[in-house]
Amino acid sequence: MAQPTEYYSKYPKKFRGTGILTPVLRAFKQIFKTTIHRPVTILYPYEKEWVPDNYRGRPGLRFNRCVGCGICVRACPTTCIELVEVADDDGKMVLRPSVNVGRCMMCGYCAEYCPVDAMTTTTDYELAEFNRYDLIYGPRRLHFEYTTDMMEVHIEEHLMSNLAKGITDQPTAFFNTDRPILEDKKCIGCQKCAKVCPVNAIEMVVVGQNDKGKDIKRPKIDDVTCISCSNCIIDCPKDALKMNEVL
Repeated sequence: MAQPTEYYSKYPKKFRGTGILTPVLRAFKQIFKTTIHRPVTILYPYEKEWVPDNYRGRPGLRFNRCVGCGICVRACPTTCIELVEVADDDGKMVLRPSVNVGRCMMCGYCAEYCPVDAMTTTTDYELAEFNRYDLIYGPRRLHFEYTTDMMEVHIEEHLMSNLAKGITDQPTAFFNTDRPILEDKKCIGCQKCAKVCPVNAIEMVVVGQNDKGKDIKRPKIDDVTCISCSNCIIDCPKDALKMNEVL
C-alpha cells in the first residue's frame, strides 16, 4: 500500500520507512550527549544561581531608619503591607510595617516611595512555607541591613515652578516637592496633626487669643523636617490641611 503524500512531506528521505528506529536513535543520541556534557540544571537547593544586587526580591526593612509614616502602606498596590506595633531597641512601642509576602507582587513601590530609605528590595527569593501564617513577615523578620547603591531606589521629580522658568536640570526627591499648607479659617486647633506626625515636624504655636481670653493655637510645619507623609492631612477632622508644592 502506497504511503500518503503527507508522510513524505513530513519526514526527510533518510527517515522514511525506519518506523520505530528513529525515536530510538534520537533517545540514544540524547543519552550520549548528556553523559559527556554537563546538564543545564543545577542541584538546587545545594547549588544556587548567582543573583545580581539589583534583583527585586521580597521587601526588606532597615528597622532603625523607619519612622512609621505609613507611605509604604498607601503605595502598595496589593495592600499587603500594614503598620503593626513592635518594641524598638529601647523597649518603646513604635509602628513599623509588616508584609504578607504571599500577596506581595515584588513591585518595589514601597522602596521607591519611602522618604527615609527604610524600605528596600532584597535578593531573597526563597519564600516557600508550609502554612500561610508564616508568609507574614513582621518588622523584625523583614529586617535587612545589607544594601548597595544598585538597590537604592529614588524617585525624582521637577518642581512645576522650575519648569515654568525653564529650569529642567534640577530634579528633587518627590517628598521635597510637597508640603502641607494650612487653611487658617478651617483649623480648630485640635492638635491631631501634631500628634500623628511621625517625625515631629509640626508644632502648635500660639497665634492670639479668643474672646474668652484663651490661647488660639495653630500648627507650624517645619519644611526641612517634614517628609510629606500626609498623615496630618488624613487625620485632620476639618480638612484644614492640604498638600501643596513648595515653591
